[in-house]
Amino acid sequence: MKPPSKRLWALEVPRGAYGLASLAFAKGMLARGPRGDGRPVMLLPGLFNGDRSNVFLRRYLTSLGYRAEGWGLGRNLGARAIGAEGDRLLDRIRALHDETGARVTLVGVSLGGIMARFAAHQAPDLVREVITISSPFAGSPRATNVWRAFEALTGERIDAPAVIARSALIARPLPVPTTAIWSRSDGLVNGMICHDGDGRAVEVRSSHIGVQVRPQVLLAVARVLGGSV
Repeated sequence: MKPPSKRLWALEVPRGAYGLASLAFAKGMLARGPRGDGRPVMLLPGLFNGDRSNVFLRRYLTSLGYRAEGWGLGRNLGARAIGAEGDRLLDRIRALHDETGARVTLVGVSLGGIMARFAAHQAPDLVREVITISSPFAGSPRATNVWRAFEALTGERIDAPAVIARSALIARPLPVPTTAIWSRSDGLVNGMICHDGDGRAVEVRSSHIGVQVRPQVLLAVARVLGGSV
């Protein structure tokens, strides 16, 4: 598969800004989200982003009644940031699991969704379900416009044997329920590699930048958590 067109790539920033602005007019839409049950939900940010990037999603899920938490590991630099085996991420999930007495739902944006799938494969006893948002886990990294940035920021090469092996693991069917939220008009990653035939897939219309602040995406996450998707 090919990466998104240069036209879609060029429109990423203005479309992302539009998505953020649209939140101001989405109160009625977001109010239709089903109420939560207090379960723990951990939000994993995208490449080079931290918990601040998910602040609107976290506030929304908290307002619905979920125990929404950031991942607390700073900027997402991939395996270099959390250790080759993801030990720090697994420790954070385990701590939230032990504190609440409940398995943790993981919601990951882009690279955060890939890492959520990795964690669910490693510790399915700690994870209730995985929701990925524009996460290119089901195809070649070269079907994106960001693979060079990934290499520069993480210090990993996409053709390194360890990265290839980890990618193959992440792409395998998960042992827990999974939902992939994706967009065919994504300007950074080919939307077709953001979902597979294993779990549920929810298509939205969105840029990649700012996808997690799109009202349609926030509502989709709420509906998945509420069991109405």
